[in-house]
Amino acid sequence: MAGMILKEDVEKVRATADLYDIVSATVTLRPSGTGTYMGLCPFHDEKTPSFSVRPSLGVWHCFGCGLGGDVFGFVEHQENIDFREAVELLADRYHIELRYEEGNARDEHKGSKRSRLLEANEEAQRFFVAQIMTKEALAARKLLGGRNFSQADCERFGCGFAPQGWDNLVRYLAGKGFTQQEMLDAGLARQGQRGIYDYFRGRATWPIRDSTGRTLGFGARKLYDDDTIAAKYINTPDTQLYRKTQALYGIDLAKSAIVSKRRAVIVEGYTDVMACHLAGIDTAVATCGTAFGAEHAKIVRRLISDDSLGAVQLVGPLKVEGQPLSSRIVFTFDGDAAGQKAALHAFSLDSAFLTQTFVAVADDNLDPCDLRIQRGDEAVQSLIEHAKPLYDFVIDTAIGRFDTSFTTGQMGAIKAAAPLIAQIRDRSLLDIYTRKATRRIGVDLDLVRREVERARRTLHIRDEDAYAQRRRFAPDNAGGFEGRERGGNPYANPAKRKALERQDVSGQTYYHIDDAVFICEQQFMATLIQIPLAIDSGWFGQLTLTNFMTPVFRSLFQAVAAAGGLPQPDTPQGLWMHNLSKAGGPMLEQVINELAVMPLPLPAADADGPNRNAATDDSGAAPSLRRPNDAEAQYASQLLARLLDIGFMRRIGAARRRMTQLSDGQEKIALLGNITKLETARKDLQDHVYGNTVG
Repeated sequence: MAGMILKEDVEKVRATADLYDIVSATVTLRPSGTGTYMGLCPFHDEKTPSFSVRPSLGVWHCFGCGLGGDVFGFVEHQENIDFREAVELLADRYHIELRYEEGNARDEHKGSKRSRLLEANEEAQRFFVAQIMTKEALAARKLLGGRNFSQADCERFGCGFAPQGWDNLVRYLAGKGFTQQEMLDAGLARQGQRGIYDYFRGRATWPIRDSTGRTLGFGARKLYDDDTIAAKYINTPDTQLYRKTQALYGIDLAKSAIVSKRRAVIVEGYTDVMACHLAGIDTAVATCGTAFGAEHAKIVRRLISDDSLGAVQLVGPLKVEGQPLSSRIVFTFDGDAAGQKAALHAFSLDSAFLTQTFVAVADDNLDPCDLRIQRGDEAVQSLIEHAKPLYDFVIDTAIGRFDTSFTTGQMGAIKAAAPLIAQIRDRSLLDIYTRKATRRIGVDLDLVRREVERARRTLHIRDEDAYAQRRRFAPDNAGGFEGRERGGNPYANPAKRKALERQDVSGQTYYHIDDAVFICEQQFMATLIQIPLAIDSGWFGQLTLTNFMTPVFRSLFQAVAAAGGLPQPDTPQGLWMHNLSKAGGPMLEQVINELAVMPLPLPAADADGPNRNAATDDSGAAPSLRRPNDAEAQYASQLLARLLDIGFMRRIGAARRRMTQLSDGQEKIALLGNITKLETARKDLQDHVYGNTVG
């Protein structure tokens, strides 16, 4: 086994990896202040964005769950791997050759297990695609051709064929250098009494990929009656890469459209995804061998993202500029009993998600693929455009089973609809749907309301309010940062700057106190972490622990010293953050992450504009620390002067207290001379920074 990765190669990967691109593959990020982006945290369930990313510093932090770190830390948490594997995974992605302490490059058997499994799946996909044009694959070509898919369509979606033989894929992968254990771990083979054999045999195949296009597993359809596996469709079993509760077929093709259009269409099969995309519904995805569940909902919601207007949380289908349809999640359930059961299953999802959920059912219960075959692309488009809200679909379907022109039919409709209405956890919607059902059945409101409340108690439904205000864990545009987005300059407005500083205080989680000393120390430490070159090294050298009163910042000041003090101008940005976090250790890691993403009350810096990463020189070297602009340098000088000033004040105060305890003599005279020097130094400092504005 190779030794540790060389440090310079780790830093090369850190400098090359784009944190924004890595995170935005699974989280929709929206600008929130200068150089900062916010989204829904991928590591805990939330409805209001508290996940903050600062790409120019290579740092992310969630104010909700407290997780944070650099690009390696994000990959570690997301992929559930260790640091070494995260470095190797990113090196593979950015085509960086890693060297190890023995001087040996990673050979084809070395590297992370996850990386090898990804390679095995990609090789298997190439094998399946190559087989689709063979004579043996005629049944697969007939299946796809019978659904109006051309050869070009099949190539676009990666359709392939797994031969009927016992170990065709196993022998192919062995020839490519993969071990039997790697094939088993990737879910491509199974262990038999006489050795391992292909898991997929005699079936049409589809690659199941993540949002970045990496093949995680496969779905396969039965073609022959003598298939030993009775199931019509089978999928890769759960592996280190593939989890059916988190996989969505077509997400690699649909992700960008889902983000831009704020819409997702959930269908039930691989051919339905193909049909929708070919019909112009480019936001279609499908679950893989399981019902749409909470994990799937989190993935979709993070891509669509919640909206807010000031402190008011906006939930439900929202108008999207430039789009004919509002933001929504559309399910194409069948209209039969199985489809209604699937629709009922969706009631277990959270209220905020359900307010955007719609159901599309064709008149004769055709799925999107069959609908396209019989009626063309326009029919598929019309199906999605005329989707009904999920609540309306389920309740109306239940009521529609009864003849409400008769009293007994009305009572039957009430008994059928009440338990469904009762399952609407959102109290703000409960009364509306109770009234709608009452009007359709044609009975007294109190009668339906009593049945709904009785069912609610029986089912132990928990009240929620998807429309209630939620406290944000991090500063947002409503609190004043919006001015910077519109070209304003909070730095020029002292009152606005003060408001922003206090907002930073309310957003942090490591020290709950609001006073001028704490604010100054917090802003200084945030500036030191984010723009260290804005700090004057001569003045910084005069700081001691006595200049800090807040315990966490005293410790952080010591961590800066342990990291080697202020960094040199040519220090890579990522290395500065890494060294500081390493010096601070686990105790200060969260503090450093929060300060790194904390918005500063300063005008926008060019380096934090459209170019998300710090500048890289022509040689391709790691991006160095960004040089401060005039406003940043001035702000840093004022903060540093305040800390030095209060340090002078404390030393003068201590000396004067000491004088009151001394009798006249040489010691008292010497102490008076020292006080005079301190007062002179304090006045010189104030005059230098503030001119004549400070006495």
